[in-house]
Amino acid sequence: MKVLVINAGSSSLKYQLYDMTDESVLAKGLVERIGMDSSIVTHKPTGGTEVTEVSEILEHTTAIRKVLSLLTDPEHGVIGSVDEIEAVGHRVVHGGEYFGESALVDGDVKTKIRLLFDLAPLHNPASMMGIKAAESNMNVPQVVVFDTAFHQSMPEHAYLYAIPRVLYSKHKVRRYGAHGTSHEFVSKTAAEFLNRPIEDLKIISCHVGNGASVTAVKGGRSIDTSMGMTPLEGLMMGTRSGDLDPAIVPYVMNKEELTVNEVNSMLNKHSGLLAISGISSDMREITDGMQKGDANSKLAFDMYEYRLRKYIGSYAAVMNGVDVITFTAGVGENSVVLRKKVCENLTYLGVELDDELNEIRSGEPRRISTANSKVEVLVIPTNEELVIARDTNRIVQGLMS
Repeated sequence: MKVLVINAGSSSLKYQLYDMTDESVLAKGLVERIGMDSSIVTHKPTGGTEVTEVSEILEHTTAIRKVLSLLTDPEHGVIGSVDEIEAVGHRVVHGGEYFGESALVDGDVKTKIRLLFDLAPLHNPASMMGIKAAESNMNVPQVVVFDTAFHQSMPEHAYLYAIPRVLYSKHKVRRYGAHGTSHEFVSKTAAEFLNRPIEDLKIISCHVGNGASVTAVKGGRSIDTSMGMTPLEGLMMGTRSGDLDPAIVPYVMNKEELTVNEVNSMLNKHSGLLAISGISSDMREITDGMQKGDANSKLAFDMYEYRLRKYIGSYAAVMNGVDVITFTAGVGENSVVLRKKVCENLTYLGVELDDELNEIRSGEPRRISTANSKVEVLVIPTNEELVIARDTNRIVQGLMS
């Protein structure tokens, strides 16, 4: 089965085409600046030459049409006909309490995704545009895979906030988490790598990129996660503040005469590494600045590492121990310096880092702890698109059986 995986943003559309017989990627690409002048389309067939085009793409339906034309293009395409694509899988950020697993798209599913627009105003409407665009261009089953679904196993004492219960009853104010697809993939891959049953493992999964979160995975189930009702809570991130005293918001609004939208923008787009370093939200530039002696870069790095380490320690307490710590995503997979600093301060858990293994760069899962370490420390490249393709294949195959 060939599965087209789509990740639709408000003005962008990422795609990958999978052949599920061997889970290979046939092609991938990105449509940017949808609805703006001079949209940019980048298409990369596996083993072929990357193609970049500039054209006018006013909405997602046209974007999907353009993707399909590239996939079937005589020179740059990878399939002979659109009919070879048997299913479409979509990434959807928020599934609320409706979805604890991936789902086949039907009228009820689309209604529930719309009902969650308020909880993910930047993401769910875009996902719905992607679903509608695929429907307009193709007559195949569609599956939605939710970032929040993996975290629906959290117990009530972990997901509720200590605020009036009526806010949860009426408005579903609670912790939902994010990056669930990544945390699920990484924890399962860790168990496979170690050749141990996931049911026996206590795993702390660190998805550390521009957006970042930590999840406590016990017996293969998420029991706590650092992001909250929105992705703003938790770790310090590239441009997000992470945890802060909620009283800061009205205080700063009053002092600086800010609107709700302005303070929301400040916390989401102008905080984190960017705010403290004054240089960048990119950990590579922060590390470079720190090594050149820039005090603000060092402070940004130290704050970032400190908060990550605090969450790892807290989740070891939550699970009464830890067997495995995993690092994934852009920073987690690539920052040798961050992993080293974090692990140097986890010796009380029995963590012992192998510096030589930590220096190795690879696209494969790998161990970076010593043979004597009481906790396995792994670097596992995440692959959220493959999870979407697998779930789509599984659900659609189930329809056919």
